[in-house]
Amino acid sequence: MLNQISAHRFLYENSVSYRGQLIIPFLLEKLEVAHIYSYTLLSDLGHKSQFHKVDNSAQVYSNSVLNIIELAKQHLEIYSDINSKLDYFKNRYTYYYNLIVIHEQGGKYFYDHYPPEQLNNIAAPKLFKSESDCINWVKKGLERNYVEQID
Repeated sequence: MLNQISAHRFLYENSVSYRGQLIIPFLLEKLEVAHIYSYTLLSDLGHKSQFHKVDNSAQVYSNSVLNIIELAKQHLEIYSDINSKLDYFKNRYTYYYNLIVIHEQGGKYFYDHYPPEQLNNIAAPKLFKSESDCINWVKKGLERNYVEQID
């Protein structure tokens, strides 16, 4: 599992939503002459999917972020257990290297929040009236934590 590799963070800013999965690349190894990338997945079905929080289900690696994403897509084309028409990860943001995914249901907004080095959703169980209220609340919390860490 990636949690054992604490030196490298998830590259959420390069993540791609595909077939109901979020493909999240990460630097697996830094060699003298190359970087080796891998990926992990989040599923819009959560734990009901065989690929939710699975590292590199295709067991392939690349020296390019774009290539590792293409390899993950090819694997999902063949083996994915879902083919969602909805894009659960459409409204996602990266802030201070954290992944924030905003969701709307019944006119109320909520979020998922994943820190840079682990795929544990640490979101507060809170509802918001708008997407901007939701993202602003999360940003304020991250900014507060960032300021506390540098003090």
